[in-house]
Amino acid sequence: MTDPPASPRYDAVLFDLLTALIDSWTLWNEVAGSAEAGLRWRRRYLALTYQAGAYRPYQDLVARAAVETGLAAGAAATLARRWDELPPWEETHDVVAALAQRVPLGIVTNCSQRLGLIAADRAGGPFAAIVTAESVGYYKPRPETYRAALAALKVDPGRTLFVAGSAADVPGARNAGMTVYWHNRIGLKPLDDAVPDFAEPTLHRLLDLV
Repeated sequence: MTDPPASPRYDAVLFDLLTALIDSWTLWNEVAGSAEAGLRWRRRYLALTYQAGAYRPYQDLVARAAVETGLAAGAAATLARRWDELPPWEETHDVVAALAQRVPLGIVTNCSQRLGLIAADRAGGPFAAIVTAESVGYYKPRPETYRAALAALKVDPGRTLFVAGSAADVPGARNAGMTVYWHNRIGLKPLDDAVPDFAEPTLHRLLDLV
């Protein structure tokens, strides 16, 4: 285990859940029938959540994205039924457990409360706050969602590190005043040329930063 920095840089760490801590890509691809179909479905769903702003039922958006990309609407129900199969990335549990001994941790996720809690349990912990789009009433990258997590942990955004998984979380979290670590596991392209403070293909470097 890497020793923490001598002078703590951050008072808390917030995580995106379904990409930064969890390999949700694999399950979406399996339900869609192929990696290509899964990527199309996932991209359309992400676009719908980013456009939605105010919360609309997560399952409705997932089902709409399925239909609009050539899948059956029932794919969304299958995905939800298999949600407890979501695997964490291989280093997630070790990194999260080590960080939890140093600072409070929180989750900010664009999904329903029920599915968010299931996925958070898959990610390990402990987490001092789990904030979902449903609980706040807005989808990321709206600032209200990030602010709700900061308020739950009672921390200053300038002293908080946000671990992004999706491209839209990079400008979203930065606009909320946080330093951003982009865990870009699958090599996504930046959104509107947004540049994170740190960009890594794994979570390991967090242990040197926090």
